[in-house]
Amino acid sequence: MNQIKSEHCATRLLAAIFALALLNRAPVAQAQVERQSRPNIIFVLTDDQGYGDLGCHGHPFLQTPNLDKLYEQSTRFTDFHASPTCAPTRSALMSGKAPFKNGVTHTILERDRMALSSTTIAEVLRSAGYTTGIFGKWHLGDEDPYQPQNRGFDKTFIHGAGGIGQNFAGSQSDAPGTSYFNPIIKQDNRFVQTQGYCTDVFFQEALGWMKEQKDGEKPFFAYLATNAPHAPRKVDAKYSDLYKDKCNANAAAFFGMVTNIDENMGVLMEKLDQWQIANNTLLIFMTDNGSAEGSFNCGMKGKKGSPHEGGSRVPLFMRMPGTTTAGVDIDRLTRHYDLFPTLAEIAGASVPKDVELDGRSLLPLLKDTNASWPDRNLVFHGGRWNKAGAPRRWGQGETGPESGKYVNFAVRNERWRLVGSELYDIENDPGETTDVAKTHPEVASKMLDVFNAWWDEVRPMMVNEDAPLDVEKPFQTQFNKQKESDGIPDWVAPVL
Repeated sequence: MNQIKSEHCATRLLAAIFALALLNRAPVAQAQVERQSRPNIIFVLTDDQGYGDLGCHGHPFLQTPNLDKLYEQSTRFTDFHASPTCAPTRSALMSGKAPFKNGVTHTILERDRMALSSTTIAEVLRSAGYTTGIFGKWHLGDEDPYQPQNRGFDKTFIHGAGGIGQNFAGSQSDAPGTSYFNPIIKQDNRFVQTQGYCTDVFFQEALGWMKEQKDGEKPFFAYLATNAPHAPRKVDAKYSDLYKDKCNANAAAFFGMVTNIDENMGVLMEKLDQWQIANNTLLIFMTDNGSAEGSFNCGMKGKKGSPHEGGSRVPLFMRMPGTTTAGVDIDRLTRHYDLFPTLAEIAGASVPKDVELDGRSLLPLLKDTNASWPDRNLVFHGGRWNKAGAPRRWGQGETGPESGKYVNFAVRNERWRLVGSELYDIENDPGETTDVAKTHPEVASKMLDVFNAWWDEVRPMMVNEDAPLDVEKPFQTQFNKQKESDGIPDWVAPVL
C-alpha cells in the first residue's frame, strides 16, 4: 500500500515538474514563433553602380554571376527610380520621404545632414522588435546627433563623409589616413584599423553580425551599403585585369569593383543557405543612382547626376520565398521612398501616426502584379546649388535654392518625363531621343505646375541651407582624441 502511494506521489511530482518545464518554455517557444513569423531583412545598396552595370541587364562583358543568380531568383522592379545622387537617395530610403523634405539637397557643405525630425526605418523596425545594423556608408551627417547609432541602429560599422578618405569644406571628412585597402572604420562609435579591401571588410563584419543574430530571439535588419564602386577606382588587380582588354584602365577598375561586390554577394547568399535562414530572409539589392561609368546604360539617356532616365532608374531585386516570385518583372513606376512602408508592412511594424510618408508599400504588387497602382507624378531634382561662403567653385556666382530651382529637375509619370523645358514620351521613346514639348504643350504645362507646387511644399523643409560650414570635422576630432588616449586597436575579423 505504501509502495503504491509512493509511486503515485512520484508520478504526480514528475507531472508537476514536466508542467513547470512546459510553462517555463512557453515564453521561449512563443518568442521563436513570433521571430519566425517576421523575416530577417538584408538590404544591400551599392554606390554609383547603374542599371546597366549588371550582366543580367545585358552588359556586354561585365561579370556578375552571383547577382545574375539573384536576379533569376527575385521579383524585379524594372521602372524603379532613385535620386540622381547618393545622399538624397539614402535619406529617402531611411525616411520614406522626398530628400528635400529631410533637408538633404547636396552631398556636401552640411546639406547631407538628414533632419533630426525625420524618423528612420531603423527606428520603426527596432520599435517592432528588430535588432538593427549598418555596415559601410551612412552619408547623412558626420556630427554625433546625425550618426546612425542615434538614428535607430544598434550595431554600426561605418566610414565617414560620402566616401572613404573624403575631406570636404565643412564638417564632412573621413578618418585621417584611411583608404580603400585596410580602411579605418568607426565600429560602435570607436575607431578600429581593419585589414583587407573595404567591400570585403564590410561584408565580413556584416556576415559575422548576422551569424550572431540568426538564432536569437529577435529578427535582424542589416543595411549593407558599400562605398564601391564609387571613385576613387581602386581594387585588387585580379579584378580589374578581367577587363583591361575591354576598356580603359579607369573603367576596368570600376568593373572590377563591381565584380568584387558580386563575389561578396555570392558569399552572402551561400551563408544564408548554410545557416538555413534564406527562406525567412528578405534579401534586397539596389543601387543608389545612375551609373558613374555609364558606358553601357541599356539605351537610357544620362547617367549619375542627370535628370534623365539614366540618372535615376536603378535595379531593385527582392527575394523572399513565399512573398516574392522568382523571375517576375514588375514594370509599374516605383521609387526609393516606397521601400520604407514596404519594409514596415512586411515586418509587421507600425509607423507612428505623426510620420508623413511619400512612399507606398510595394507589397500589393509583390502579391499580385496586376494590383491597383494609381499613376502619380514623381519629382527629381539634382540640388547642389552653390552656397554663400563656401570655398572655391561651390561659393561662386548665384547661391541658394532659388538660384537652382529650375536647374537639373524632372517630373515623371507612367508615360511622360518632363526635363526642364523638354518633354519626352517615355512609353514610346524610352531613350528620350525626341522632345515633344511643342506637340504636347498642355502636358508640359501641367507637369511644370506639378513641379512648382512641389517646390513650394518642400522649400520650407530645406533646413540645412543656412547652416554655417562647421570648422570642426567630427571624424577627425574623435579619431585624434582616441589615438592619443587609447590608441587605434586592430579590428577583430569575425569567423564565418
